[in-house]
Amino acid sequence: MGAQAQESQTKQEQEARAIVSSFQWRDGQVAVDEAKARFDLDQNFRYLGAADARKVLEQLWGNPPDDSVLGMIVPKGRGVLDDTGWAVVVTYSDDGYVSDEEAAKIDYAEMLQDLKDADKEDNEARKEAGYSAISLVGWAEPPHYDAASKKLYWAKELQGEGSEHRTVNYDIRVLGRRGYLSLNAVARMDELAEVKTGMQQLLPMVEFDAGSRYADYDKSSDKVAAYGIAALIGGGIAAKAGLFAKLGALLLGLKKLLIPLVLVVSAFFKKVLGFFSRDKRSGGVVS
Repeated sequence: MGAQAQESQTKQEQEARAIVSSFQWRDGQVAVDEAKARFDLDQNFRYLGAADARKVLEQLWGNPPDDSVLGMIVPKGRGVLDDTGWAVVVTYSDDGYVSDEEAAKIDYAEMLQDLKDADKEDNEARKEAGYSAISLVGWAEPPHYDAASKKLYWAKELQGEGSEHRTVNYDIRVLGRRGYLSLNAVARMDELAEVKTGMQQLLPMVEFDAGSRYADYDKSSDKVAAYGIAALIGGGIAAKAGLFAKLGALLLGLKKLLIPLVLVVSAFFKKVLGFFSRDKRSGGVVS
């Protein structure tokens, strides 16, 4: 029985390597046409387009299909089959122009407490969906909004029920004329220093195309989002109808250690709280 299991594992590893060998890696300037944006990657990063990114998420890491994924940024020297490491999933929301008028008035300490208070409600929804409770420990990186570049970033430290490891969710949002571009990285807390450095390096490498930038907003014709900066940091946004959004997926680690992102609507900023755990005992992990 042990020999059969080892043979099966070896076959799976061979199939995984075959998938990786077929990838079309891109370097330097990368256009993300669906978002009318672009990356100008330096020598530290490389990019996978939507098709290959979905192969990583769905075939290698076990996520359910998700056609919202536009690409993936991977640090050079870090393979998608490495035991440790991190990568960045790229998506785009076209909900409209997100006003940043409230940005300077946000009390992030109060927001953190509100999010912690919401854990009970959100964990009940997680359990109903078949996943274990996840608690927000605190900011791993306090929220920062650069009003000049229209870029927002923050990181949350999370603890999964029964998990030995804490998880960091590091998020970047780049505001544009018709929506925002999302860069989402998830890793263990012991990888925070590397992830933080890498995400800070990525910040200046992403921009919207001319005509689609935040400054190009035309109030006479463009749609305005029904939420502001605070809702983005609070955890995300529900479906346009304001009800339950679909189940999404973000990587929690490599070699298929991941849990679906459960989207739950609550009164606070109509937020969608998706909390993660990297440990297998947190549930929902594909081995």
